[in-house]
Amino acid sequence: MCGIVGVAARRNVVPLLIDGLKRLEYRGYDSAGVAVQSEQSLLERVRKVGKVAELVRALQETPVSGYTGIAHTRWATHGEPSEQNAHPHVCHERVAVVHNGIIENHDALRTQQQQQGFRFTSQTDTEVIVHQIDHYLGQGQDLLAAVSSAVADLEGAFALGVISKDEPGRLIAARRGSPLVIGVADGEMLIASDIAALIAETRQFVFLKDGDIADINHRGMVIHDASGNEVQRPVQTSNVTLDATSKGNYAHYMLKEIFEQPRAIADTLEGRIGANQVIEDAFGAAAGEIFDKVAGVHIIACGTSYHAGMVGRYWLESIAGIPCSVEVASEFRYRHPVVRNNSLIVTLSQSGETADTLAGLHEAKRLGYGHSLSICNVPESSLVRESDLVLMTHAGPEIGVASTKAFTTQLVAMLLLTIVLGRRHRISSETEALLVNELRSVPGKVEHALTLNDQIRTLAREHFGDKQNALFLGRGAQFPVAMEGALKLKEISYIHAEAYPAGELKHGPLALVDKAMPVVVVAPNNELLEKLKSNLQEVRARDGQLVVFADAELGMISSPGIIAIPVAPTEDSIAPIIFSVPLQLLAYHVAVIKGTDIDQPRNLAKSVTVE
Repeated sequence: MCGIVGVAARRNVVPLLIDGLKRLEYRGYDSAGVAVQSEQSLLERVRKVGKVAELVRALQETPVSGYTGIAHTRWATHGEPSEQNAHPHVCHERVAVVHNGIIENHDALRTQQQQQGFRFTSQTDTEVIVHQIDHYLGQGQDLLAAVSSAVADLEGAFALGVISKDEPGRLIAARRGSPLVIGVADGEMLIASDIAALIAETRQFVFLKDGDIADINHRGMVIHDASGNEVQRPVQTSNVTLDATSKGNYAHYMLKEIFEQPRAIADTLEGRIGANQVIEDAFGAAAGEIFDKVAGVHIIACGTSYHAGMVGRYWLESIAGIPCSVEVASEFRYRHPVVRNNSLIVTLSQSGETADTLAGLHEAKRLGYGHSLSICNVPESSLVRESDLVLMTHAGPEIGVASTKAFTTQLVAMLLLTIVLGRRHRISSETEALLVNELRSVPGKVEHALTLNDQIRTLAREHFGDKQNALFLGRGAQFPVAMEGALKLKEISYIHAEAYPAGELKHGPLALVDKAMPVVVVAPNNELLEKLKSNLQEVRARDGQLVVFADAELGMISSPGIIAIPVAPTEDSIAPIIFSVPLQLLAYHVAVIKGTDIDQPRNLAKSVTVE
């Protein structure tokens, strides 16, 4: 989750490091720091608790400069947010390390190092890394060899940037399990956890593979694989632009990304649908052969992506007639799962670096559960590289921690998958043509849903400003949408929100309903509508305040205790995509009223790259 930046150049790298940290702040923001090799061959370090702005102020008071440096923005795992726990960590004033990941054997290493005389100044697992490197430097190894020896002693996941005062101009990068990319620019080399950190300097990137260690200076790099062999990794050109990672005229990244959804969905559909059918090759050259063998689908995901997978399960079973299971990735990898033969393992992740989802894919492969498909937003990610088939979601960079456009484009991708698998079972060519036409209408219907923005802003101001709890209800495929709406509200407004299938209301949640408990309901026009209306009456009978996002064709109007928000008439198949948008807007405007940090909510980070 933490953000790493490193630069080897022939100019002062501190401005580059700070710019990179600002672009990575969504990955972690409880503390930040930089360390540079000064022109006097010293290590100079500045660290501050808080966001990158606090580090900038500290550097104005205590300037440092150098041609090689590393920087870090932290999301705490081991040890509270404090200056002592902030990265970079330094040992004996000669070697400095930044780290993203978790070292699982840090307790054993800490005990060993204390016996060797090392003094610890933090509670982090990272400090054992810098001590271990220093230990090997003390045995006469150079920096590359010392890092190689040290990482062989580590258990867990890591991406590292390492510098030493004794080897000016040299930067060592290493990865195992956590993402790390090298940027190639004119006369300088850069490393980062995410290409977004470096896009202002270059669009040329090398993506390190698991186990790689790179020896870098301003002129170039030499990469060694996990076996120590010198290898070549291709330089790739990224399509991410600088504009795509800026807020533009929006107050927050989240609002910008909500309003980018019509274009993101259109881009995700582009080249994937013809006049009347989904183009199967969009999933990969071998898609047809693999899909012919699929007897079931097993979806693995976390958080918002898990909710997209749950909607996908409804579609796959009700539309395509294919058995489907959906699993939280952190549970899948540890519960000894039983998966059907010839299952398609589908992983969903915005970043493609989610640690538990990656581990779930590895476990599925180890157990021989069938072919794998990744639905992902980052083409260079680990999940994409390790899957048999890939469908990119083309949402563009998503900076806000609370996912919006990544979710709706994942839903689009799941419906595309439903169609191509379903044509082998119960979806006729006529039904496919109807579904494709409905998909084609989604960008326009999302545009229409966005016109509710002002109405939802007023709703949030008048009915949610003083609330601390909320219930969300949905039925069928709208239950996961209700779950996603509740997650959004709790993520960014810090209101406790829970979602339930509306039919479960009488089995417990009804006890919570009173005048102080708003109940948000997703009400598309489908066969479950009459049952949902019955659930609404149960809430009104207990003086509950209802907020109903209802298909406009229902003609539902506001009345005492019921606020009706009409959503454009929508076919049932695509309703989960459309109804997600007003729930995103509701969460956003409630958070604005609450005055929370919308793009970087407390305790959360965008990419969960550690367990």
